[in-house]
Amino acid sequence: MAGQTANSPSACKTMLIPMLLLSIFHLMQCRHVTTSNSEHVPLTGLRIDLVHRDSLLSPFSPGNITSTERLKRAVARSQDRLEKLQMSVVVKTDKTVDGMKDMVSPVSAGNGEFLMKLAIGKPALSYSAILDTGSDLTWTQCKPCTDCYKQPTPIFDPSRSSTYSKVSCTSSMCQALPSFTCSGAKCEYLYTYGDYSSTQGILSYETFTLSSQSIPHVVFGCGQDNEGGGFNQGGGLVGFGRGPLSFISQLGPSVGNKFSYCLVSVNDSPSKSSPLFLGQTASLNAKTVSSTPIVLSSSQPTFYYLSLQGISVGGKLLRIPARTFDLQSDGSGGLIIDSGTTVTYLEQAGYDVVKKALMSYIKLPQTDGSSIGLDLCYSKSGSSTSNFPTITFHFKGADYYLNKENYIFVDSTGIICLAMLPSSGMSIFGNFQQQNYHILYDNGRNMLSFVPTVCDTI
Repeated sequence: MAGQTANSPSACKTMLIPMLLLSIFHLMQCRHVTTSNSEHVPLTGLRIDLVHRDSLLSPFSPGNITSTERLKRAVARSQDRLEKLQMSVVVKTDKTVDGMKDMVSPVSAGNGEFLMKLAIGKPALSYSAILDTGSDLTWTQCKPCTDCYKQPTPIFDPSRSSTYSKVSCTSSMCQALPSFTCSGAKCEYLYTYGDYSSTQGILSYETFTLSSQSIPHVVFGCGQDNEGGGFNQGGGLVGFGRGPLSFISQLGPSVGNKFSYCLVSVNDSPSKSSPLFLGQTASLNAKTVSSTPIVLSSSQPTFYYLSLQGISVGGKLLRIPARTFDLQSDGSGGLIIDSGTTVTYLEQAGYDVVKKALMSYIKLPQTDGSSIGLDLCYSKSGSSTSNFPTITFHFKGADYYLNKENYIFVDSTGIICLAMLPSSGMSIFGNFQQQNYHILYDNGRNMLSFVPTVCDTI
């Protein structure tokens, strides 16, 4: 029998089969690479408007309420959020459970003060969601609903989207959940917040659209059972915490591992929005920028902890007990910066010293501020004047200056109050103190940078 030549049909078939197998293998590898969030093409600069939940621009606006009522509502929400955050340092459970409804998972903040617009799926469905720097999981309400609250936009129906898929139970993203269970190959989650409100559903992949730019294969919670208060001001949450599930962590290198925002003054018109920047636009264009390290916590990896080393009032360093604001090895203590808490909370030992120092400067008659929910208040009657000193927060490597507008609230009746309160177990640097500062979170370098800015001009 004559030998087969290289050009014979049999030889071609023999060579073609392994080539096809090799090609399929490479295609499978390419598919794996394109689904990795770290491989996203860099996004051009994104600017997204943040709308305060009580703003006239908010779909959940309470109407044209007074500045006093606006603050009263914000302080009540801040207290609720503080309690949720405090609980997160004491709740400990297993990561995998069989009866998810009967357990309490590690909690996150679960509410916030600012809404952002985004769209999900293809075709894209627009909705407003809560921006939350105190939690990781991004989620929205999904059909079919077991228990969904009312929202002003249609609830997302994954069966109508061509880009929707479910996350496998063996995925590292499923394993990153605080609690999950496996139903077949799909990953079912329960994400519980400090007041025992929760979202439960299927961990999924979908395309999200921000400012007309599409971001494929984002992991999110398709929530079919969403219970409790604090959610009904948005169609879900966008987690901007530091954990692997968070929206900003998933975007990673495509936005330079950083984001920034600049919150407008509470004295500005309630119809003004605050800018959030992602990608190339998340930079501080100033000659002098202050930076302090973001402190990592193995027990609370979601939160943005800062090292607060001292506080000065009127240029005088206060005698606050050493280690008052230190983060402890068990996850308690420490100070976090948070966009979703309005007032600043200081550990009681530190707050008492700050309060005493301010009382020595402010020469006005004191009044009861309990109706607003604040502690140190004065009556600004007649022609009374007073000196309001600068408060300086001495973070590691950077000083953050608070002028009167960043720590004194003036209500519509002439009462002025300190926008700070005492706490126990953790301290929070609130958004009242952040107004008119451009603040950059650089998760790649683990640095937080800031510069004073008139936020409604950028």
